[in-house]
Amino acid sequence: MEITYYGHSCFLVNLNKIKILFDPFITPNPIIKDADLDAIEADFILITHGHEDHVADVEYIAKKTGAKLISNYEIVSWFASEKNIENSHPVNHGGKIELENGITAKYVNAVHSSVLPDGTYGGNPGGWVIESTEGSFYYSGDTALTYDMKLLGEFHDLDFAFLCIGDNFTMGIEDSAIAAEFVGVKDVIGMHYDSFGYIEINHEAAKKHYESKGLNLTLFNINEIITK
Repeated sequence: MEITYYGHSCFLVNLNKIKILFDPFITPNPIIKDADLDAIEADFILITHGHEDHVADVEYIAKKTGAKLISNYEIVSWFASEKNIENSHPVNHGGKIELENGITAKYVNAVHSSVLPDGTYGGNPGGWVIESTEGSFYYSGDTALTYDMKLLGEFHDLDFAFLCIGDNFTMGIEDSAIAAEFVGVKDVIGMHYDSFGYIEINHEAAKKHYESKGLNLTLFNINEIITK
């Protein structure tokens, strides 16, 4: 499994030879310079909720790559009617679908808000559980710590999790470490931090807190690629 980080909460996961892009917010991100959307390849684009810092580059990448857009009904409908993106699939909480090559995606609870860039209601926010023969993980989206996360650990064998850690709008470091324990993982990839002043974090302190809990926190550099 190969993972590429494009800043904020945007990751490209190459899993079983299928490229899954999460929450593309790249060109407007103030800490990214020289963003090259044309270099991004994707088979699927998975969206957690409608905020601009999760959907800003969906239209361009979806039309360029032909990737299938998957999100809740309201977001998929908005992109169809407002952006003419028809290659899509709507889901709602608890729904699981098969992508390709045995990969499944389940839309799970998140506690946050959701409105699309033009003010249209974006449905209820969510996260994703991705399962495959090459590995399984939880992508939290933007969320507070919730007891629902314990269910993910009970019913899914997860290898690692992408968790929001920037605080202010989402979980911070302390709550995200508890979330890792709830979902049953030791290995966490941090997201939704540093892009704006409200969510800047102390990287060293964050990693030390995770270490004190027996957990590992990975913080990518933008455009960094790792293999798991």
